[in-house]
Amino acid sequence: MTTQEKTYRVFVSVNEPSADAHCAEMVRALKVMHPNIECVGIGGPKLADAGCELLEETVGRAVMTHKAIAHAGHYYKLIKRIQRYLRENPVDLVVVCDSPALNFHIAKAAKRAGTRTLFFVAPQLWAWGGWRIGKLRRCCDKLCCLLPFEEQWFNERGVDTTFVGNPLLDRLPDDLTSYRKDYSGFDPRQARIALMPGSRLAEIESLWRPMQEIALRLKQEFPAVRFTAVATNDERRALLNQMEIPGFQCEYSIDSVTDTADAVDFSLVASGSATLEVASAGCPMVVMYQTSRFLWHLLGRWLVQSKFFTLVNLLADRALVPEFMPYFTSIDPIVAKVTEFLRNRATLDQLSNDLIDLVEPLTGKKAGEEVARIVVGMLG
Repeated sequence: MTTQEKTYRVFVSVNEPSADAHCAEMVRALKVMHPNIECVGIGGPKLADAGCELLEETVGRAVMTHKAIAHAGHYYKLIKRIQRYLRENPVDLVVVCDSPALNFHIAKAAKRAGTRTLFFVAPQLWAWGGWRIGKLRRCCDKLCCLLPFEEQWFNERGVDTTFVGNPLLDRLPDDLTSYRKDYSGFDPRQARIALMPGSRLAEIESLWRPMQEIALRLKQEFPAVRFTAVATNDERRALLNQMEIPGFQCEYSIDSVTDTADAVDFSLVASGSATLEVASAGCPMVVMYQTSRFLWHLLGRWLVQSKFFTLVNLLADRALVPEFMPYFTSIDPIVAKVTEFLRNRATLDQLSNDLIDLVEPLTGKKAGEEVARIVVGMLG
C-alpha cells in the first residue's frame, strides 16, 4: 500500500473563532494534498465546513464571565471525553491550535495515548510564562509559529519549530500597494472609524462599553464621524447589539477585519491577532486591553517579560502604534490620542505606509498550506 493509498486519521482541537478559521484552511489543504486523510476533533462551523467531523462544538459556546465555574466544569468533562476518545479511537496525529489552557491538556492526553502532537500557533512563552517551556517540550513534537522571531526563540530552547506565515494574511497579495491609504483629502469631521472589541467574551465584556464611550466622545468633537463595529459571527453581533449604550449608533460587519479596516480611516482594536489584520490594510490604529488593576500590580507587571504588548509593535520592535494595555478606568488618554491622529493627515499617511512596510514581507507564505505540508510529512 502506498502512502497515498493508506488512510490516516488526524485529531484537531480548536476552541476559538480565529483557530477555527486557521484549522479550516489547513484541513482544506490537507484534503487536496492527501485525499485519504480523515479529520476529527472539536471546533466550530468553519472547521466542520472544511470536512472535519466534530465530536463537539466548542467555538460557539457563549459563557459569560460570571458563569466561569460552569465553564471550567464543562472543559473538565470535555478533556476527560477526549482522553477516553484517544485511548479508544487511535489517531495518527493530534493537531492543537492556540488556546493553551485547554490544548496543553489535549496534547498531554495525546502523548499518553502514544500519539505525536503538532502545535499550530505558538504559546506566547517569550512574553510571559517562560517556565512552561519544559511542559511544551514534553508534549509537543512539532511547533508551527506565526511570527518570524518565534522560530529562533523556541528552537534555541529545544522545541522543533517552523515559521509557517500567518493565516490572517493568507488571502492577501504579495504586493500590498493598493492597501496604502491616501489622507491628502481627509476630513476628520467625516472620519470613518472601526471598533473591534475582539472575539472572546471576556474581551467584549471589558472593552465594548469603553469603546462605545470613546466613540460618543469623538462624536462630540467630530459630529459627522461614523462607526463600524466588527463581530466575529452573528452570535457575537447580537451580543454587541444587546450591550449598546444609550446614544451610541453604528453599523456592524461580520467576520471582516481586513475588509473593514480597508474601508475606514482609523481603528480602535482589542489587542490580539486582529491588530495584524488591521495593519495589513494599512489602517492606523490605537490598541486597547483591560485587566484588573489589582491583579496587574500584584502579578501582571512582574510576569510580562516583553517590551511591548501589541503584536504590531512586537514585530516592528518599536512603538509603531499606541497601545493602552491595560488602560484601567480612564478613556481620556485614548480619546486624546485618537483626536490627535485624526487632526494630523501627515501622521496618518506615515503610519499607513509604515504598517504596510511591516506586513508586506510576511505575505509570501500561506500558513494553511505550510502546516498541511508539515502534517503530511509527519504522517509519512
